[in-house]
Amino acid sequence: MIEPNSIEALKNTTSFGDGLQGNFRNQWISFIHQLQDDICNALEISDGVAKFVEDAWDRPEGGGGKTRIISNGKVIEKGGVNSSIVFGKVTDIMRAQLKIEGDSWFACGLSSVIHPMNPFVPTVHCNYRMFELYDASGNLIDRWFGGGTDLTPYYLFEADAKHFHQSYKNICDQFDASFYRDFKKVCDNYFVNTHRNNERRGIGGIFYDYKRSTEEKNIEFWFSFAKACGKGFIEAYIPIVEKRKQLTYSAENKFWQEIRRGRYTEFNLVHDRGTLFGLKTNGRIESILMSLPPTVRFEYDYQPIQGTEEDKLLQACLNPVDWI
Repeated sequence: MIEPNSIEALKNTTSFGDGLQGNFRNQWISFIHQLQDDICNALEISDGVAKFVEDAWDRPEGGGGKTRIISNGKVIEKGGVNSSIVFGKVTDIMRAQLKIEGDSWFACGLSSVIHPMNPFVPTVHCNYRMFELYDASGNLIDRWFGGGTDLTPYYLFEADAKHFHQSYKNICDQFDASFYRDFKKVCDNYFVNTHRNNERRGIGGIFYDYKRSTEEKNIEFWFSFAKACGKGFIEAYIPIVEKRKQLTYSAENKFWQEIRRGRYTEFNLVHDRGTLFGLKTNGRIESILMSLPPTVRFEYDYQPIQGTEEDKLLQACLNPVDWI
């Protein structure tokens, strides 16, 4: 019997799948923890002042995680890099809201959101996860992978957009020539404030979900793809930070940043499946809402002046752009 909050017990038990499945699950957990370390280290170096503070937590229904928060830095105003290992019984609410069946479930993943101080440095989000379902005897009945990384600038530097997208196209092309095109389209169509006339929250990236093992692409394939994408985050994002973090900005630039942060907040609270899943499964609120920016602005019917740099950014968010 697994103690509700014992992650180590989960790693060493066969209650969720057999030994082979357990070994794969442990490899995924190790990958997530290493990715968390690597991303935190890279961000601390780029910031140069602030350090991540870790808050390890237990989930009473099963599992827990490590929330790492960085704030008030030279570059990063607020950010988080979270890992979670959670599990439990499939509830009626989960069946109805998440459209899943089975007796019990397991999920492990990393989620990161970084909100820079300088409006010329973009916000970035990444998430990589694995979800498993089991029957009443503990046999694995389903497993899928999901994840992605997307960029939310406040001012549009086309060179940055091209660098970010090219970085992920290079990774995708190593696995399947169709991946970048397909996963960019999913990303463009997912991070959308449909209540704002389909205004996108940023300039996209890649996003995929519900990727299951097939004869052509087995679990090792999707594991390797997630590892490559996760490791690619540093090369895709940090050079942009280094290029823009010293630019001088004004109060007007900060005002616009907070307007766009409001759009970011709206998407996360209204549409984001990860946020909704956490709330539906009694997730840890502080860890779930760490994705929200530290300051936002909601001005009634605010519209940037046509032809300005602010308007240029908004136009780029109205329809998907082929950056490569």
